[in-house]
Order: sequence, then C-alpha cells, then structure tokens
Amino acid sequence: MDYLNAFIVGGILCVIAQILIDTTKLTSGRILVIYVTAGAILSALGIYQKIVDIGGAGATIPLTGFGHSLAQGAIKGVREDGLLGVFTGGLTATAGGISAAIIFGYLMAIIFNPKTKP
Repeated sequence: MDYLNAFIVGGILCVIAQILIDTTKLTSGRILVIYVTAGAILSALGIYQKIVDIGGAGATIPLTGFGHSLAQGAIKGVREDGLLGVFTGGLTATAGGISAAIIFGYLMAIIFNPKTKP
C-alpha cells in the first residue's frame, strides 16, 4: 500500500506541474521555484508533513519535498542556534542532496562532454 500511496501522491504533484506547463506561460524554472516555495510554505504551516505521512517518497522526492526539507531544517536551526539558524539550518538539512547534485552533475559533464547550444 505504501508504494501505491507514493505513486498517487507523486503522480498528483507531477500532474499539477504538467497542467501548469500546458495551460500557462510559466517557464520550467518558475514552476521549479513555485514548487520549492510551496513545499516550504506548506511545511511551515504543518500541512506538508501530513502529505509526507501519506505519500512517503512520493512527497519527499519531488521539488516540494526539497522545500519541505529546507523549511524543516530552518525551523530546527532556529531552535538550536537562534537567528543564525535561519541561514544555516536549511543548508545543513539539505547538504547531502545539494552535494549529490553537484557531484553527479560534474561526473555527467565529464562522461558525456556537454556542448553549448548555438
């Protein structure tokens, strides 16, 4: 049942993004920012954790999950370090994902020899 819930929640998030792509003039970058911001706002309101409890990886893997992680890290950072935690908490909570993106992006650039578009 966990797999089905993850598929449904992740699918709903993807369908919303596809609808935004098809029906608006928003660029992919703007939709990315909307998703990360929405995840952070819903997390701060306590709503996104309920979605994570239902959808598991279907809610934590998409970009909204990244916003959720940033918000939860910032909240934890504020509790532990005060105002400085606002700036350090989110980065500490998401450091693994950010590092993986940088490392794998670099490795793919080495392996596939990217070229600039004309």
